[in-house]
Amino acid sequence: MKKLIIIGQAHPIRGGIASFNERLALECIEQGIQTSIYTFSYQYPGFLFPGKTQYTTEPLNKPLDIKVCINSINPLKWISVGKQLQKENADVIVFAYWLPLMGPALGTIARIAKRNSTTKIICIAHNAIPHEKRPGDNAFTYYFASAMDAFIALSTKVKNDLATFTHKSIVQTVHPLFDHFGSIIPVAQARKQLGIHPDQKIILFFGFIRKYKGLDILIEAIHILKQQAALENIKLMIAGEFYDDEQIYQQQIDAAGIREDLIINADFIAEDQVKFYLCAADFVIQPYRNATQSGVTPLAYHFEKPMLVTNVGGLPDLVPDGKAGLVCEPHAEDIAKHILRLYQLGTDYFLPGLRYEKQKYSWNILVNTIKQLAQENL
Repeated sequence: MKKLIIIGQAHPIRGGIASFNERLALECIEQGIQTSIYTFSYQYPGFLFPGKTQYTTEPLNKPLDIKVCINSINPLKWISVGKQLQKENADVIVFAYWLPLMGPALGTIARIAKRNSTTKIICIAHNAIPHEKRPGDNAFTYYFASAMDAFIALSTKVKNDLATFTHKSIVQTVHPLFDHFGSIIPVAQARKQLGIHPDQKIILFFGFIRKYKGLDILIEAIHILKQQAALENIKLMIAGEFYDDEQIYQQQIDAAGIREDLIINADFIAEDQVKFYLCAADFVIQPYRNATQSGVTPLAYHFEKPMLVTNVGGLPDLVPDGKAGLVCEPHAEDIAKHILRLYQLGTDYFLPGLRYEKQKYSWNILVNTIKQLAQENL
């Protein structure tokens, strides 16, 4: 494989999938593969995007060739991008897929791009069935899937979901480490940066906030712990932008009387700030109602932070219970009980398991999977 193109989110679009695509491109370049990214000039209509902005104001500080050219709602642009890709004669085009709404645009682009009879089309699926469903989801995903030659699923749940849309090859691998947010720094240094007392017990909820991620359940769990006086000096740190109505959560916090027990940064966390939040925490909590996989998990592995995850989707497969963290049920009482258990065991208890598991999260494994699928489908 000499030439690869990635289709999906990238700078100036921000977020976890953009970070994923950029990190994959860097790995390919490091391996001597000519790599570029085609990203969106127009991604979502404003009324479909619940956050503050889709775009970063930070400059691109990576040696990447990113073409900003895909308009998700303009079929004429789909055709022109498809024809441009057809002329590129790449060995492989990798399509990141996460939302059925993108199915018509990406499926059309893929169909045109592969007319050169040399380019193989591979999908990396972050999701196949969305967390929040809309009319047309299945039709859009069928349309997209039928244009692919093969699929890479980032969890068992995604692989099973994909199998309902296609009979083509699906290979499962793990979401590699988000290792480009900096190195591990001492807890005391991270807390000083964030203005947190060094003796505080800190649990972290990280990433954008939507109902399926269960922040309201975690807030209730903190309330339970406070009522039980089970842990002294514990604070929940919330770091991420609200994609839901923030006032619903603020009202819940006030009703529970735990505002002083929370640290909230409701902004998108810039790349150079991520390490401070992860390294300041004792544990990372993922109280999700449902999930396929999560970019927060490989982030926690990179910074060697034990996790509490709920027993939903692909999360228990990613975090072996009692080794890299604990697994609980997605309700407040069980989350509270397991937070207490985390502190009883202590962070050092999980370090051997974290360091063993994180070895599985190599970007080289993902690149090799792409190479193998391209060969199999020649």
